[in-house]
Amino acid sequence: MNFERETIIALVRDALVEAGSTFRADKKAAYARAIANETDEKAKWVLETILENAEAAEKDRAPLCDDTGIPHLLLEVGQEAAVSGYMLDAIREGVAEGLRKLPGRPMGIMGEDSQRIDQSGGLDPDSAGVKPAPILLRSCEEPVVRLHILMFGGGPAIRARTYRVFHKHDTQVVLDEIVHWATEGVAQLGCSPCTLAVGIGRSHFEAAAMMLQAQADGRYDVQSPMEQEITQRVNEADIGPLGLHGKTSVLATFLKVGPQRASGVRIVCVRPTCCFEPRIATVELWKKE
Repeated sequence: MNFERETIIALVRDALVEAGSTFRADKKAAYARAIANETDEKAKWVLETILENAEAAEKDRAPLCDDTGIPHLLLEVGQEAAVSGYMLDAIREGVAEGLRKLPGRPMGIMGEDSQRIDQSGGLDPDSAGVKPAPILLRSCEEPVVRLHILMFGGGPAIRARTYRVFHKHDTQVVLDEIVHWATEGVAQLGCSPCTLAVGIGRSHFEAAAMMLQAQADGRYDVQSPMEQEITQRVNEADIGPLGLHGKTSVLATFLKVGPQRASGVRIVCVRPTCCFEPRIATVELWKKE
C-alpha cells in the first residue's frame, strides 16, 4: 500500500479549511427548519444571521468564528488498510498547513509545562502552533482510511461536563441527568443554539471518546428516540438562541453509547457545542480500487 505524502498533506489541509468554514448540508437544513418553526422574532433573527454568516464563510472559505478551534482527529482504518508513522506525520503536516490557510487564530502557548499552564511562555505567532489533540483511532468494515477533522472551540469546553451517574438500573435516570447538565450548560454558553454531543462509557476517557465519535457520526436528519427526548426537553427550558428565549435552544442531540460493564455507575460526557459546531469535515486518504 503506497501513500503519497504530498497528496495526503493536501487532502488534510483542504479538509481542515472545510471543517472550519463550512456547514454540512444537513446542518443548513436544520437551521432552515428551526427558522421556519420559530415564532419569537428576536430568536428568528439570530437563527437567520447565523445561517447567513455560515453561507458567507463557505463562499469566502473564511473561519465561521473568531475562535477557530483546536483540531480533533478521528481516523478510521478499514479492511486491508494500514497506517504508518509516515502517514501520521503527513496528517500532522496537513493539519499545520490547514491552520495556516484557514487561517486559524494564533493561540498556541509556548514554553515548558509550567509556562504552558500559566501562559507565561507567550503566544506562538504561527497559526500552526495550535497543535491537534491526540488522534483517536477506530476500525471500520470498508477498505478505506478515512479522517474526520473536528474543530473544538473554547466555550463548549468550558461548559462541558464528564462525570459519573448512578443509573439505578433505569435509563431514564441517566437521561434526566444529561438533560439537567445540558440545560445548565446551554444557558451558560451564550452562543446557542447548540448541538448536544453526548458520550456514555465505562471511563472518563471512553465517555469523551464516545462524545467525539457522536459528532462524527451524528446527523441532524436522523435522530434516535433518546436523542429526540433530550433535545425536546432542553428546548422546553426556553433558553433560545443567544439566551433570548424561543423554541430553539438545541438543534439536535448526537448521542453515542459505548460498551458498558456490570456496575452501578455510567460515565457520561456532555458537550453543549456552540451554534457553529460541530465544525467537521471528512476525507478519504486511501481507498482500495
